Amino acid sequence: MFAGAPQYLISGLTVGATYGLTALGFTMIFNTTGIINFAQGEFVMLGGMLAVVLQKAGAPLPVAIMLAVAVTALVGCLIERGVIRPVGRTAPVNLVIITIGISILLRGAVMLIWGKDTFALPPFSGSAPLAILGAAVQPQSLWVLLITLLLLVALKLFFSRTIHGKAMLACACEQKAAALMGISVDRMAMLSFGLSGFLGAVGGAILTPITLTSYDVGVMLGLKGFAACILGGLGNPFGAAAGGLILGVLESFGAGFVSSAYKDAFAFIVLLALLFVKPTGLFGGPKSDRV
Repeated sequence: MFAGAPQYLISGLTVGATYGLTALGFTMIFNTTGIINFAQGEFVMLGGMLAVVLQKAGAPLPVAIMLAVAVTALVGCLIERGVIRPVGRTAPVNLVIITIGISILLRGAVMLIWGKDTFALPPFSGSAPLAILGAAVQPQSLWVLLITLLLLVALKLFFSRTIHGKAMLACACEQKAAALMGISVDRMAMLSFGLSGFLGAVGGAILTPITLTSYDVGVMLGLKGFAACILGGLGNPFGAAAGGLILGVLESFGAGFVSSAYKDAFAFIVLLALLFVKPTGLFGGPKSDRV
């Protein structure tokens, strides 16, 4: 019965790493601004789509990915500066609706420009599978896990060692106090959207060689990233990353041992079950604010 467990584990960790990066994007913006950004899935889609377009235009694969990530991060900054900031301090539900509108706009724009086709990126280091613990592992899966780990380490250092990282943490704790200490809350909000776009685009670019991409992949990735964010504890960055990995593994095992027809439903079944037992998530505090 458990003969395929190593294979399911590796597959779950691979896709779960992307859920974790998406969840990190949600957490980054929520901590700094209090906004739930439902356009986060479109950042993942843009990272993959732009990398494909640039690679087909003749750019070397590493250059295409770096440019795609940079452009998506810039899109995140422009969204905050041009759409979110002018609205000001409106009701949270209005901001949620705005981010849903942004998601629809980005998805529609990509569909009109590049169509409804499915696109692929070449794997970073070949496609010959490796035998690990009895599982056939694609080299790209190892790239996904390695890059996710490096990003988590980089974020840890960013928040603990840099001025901007500490300023973002200060805004997450108390915006008014941070402003009184001379921190530009607006600038930190724009930085959070940029970092969110960066993380989402990296996730999209590294997963596209495995799962392909199209204009509408961001919808489900965004929902599962949000589920991972809630699973790990809204506001906890490393809980969000862990939630993504847990969600990916549970989804993979569920699809393997129960039925792949319910693959997309497992994430939300697990989330609903957890919310009944521990509404603040696995790594959240004892209480949470209603938003």
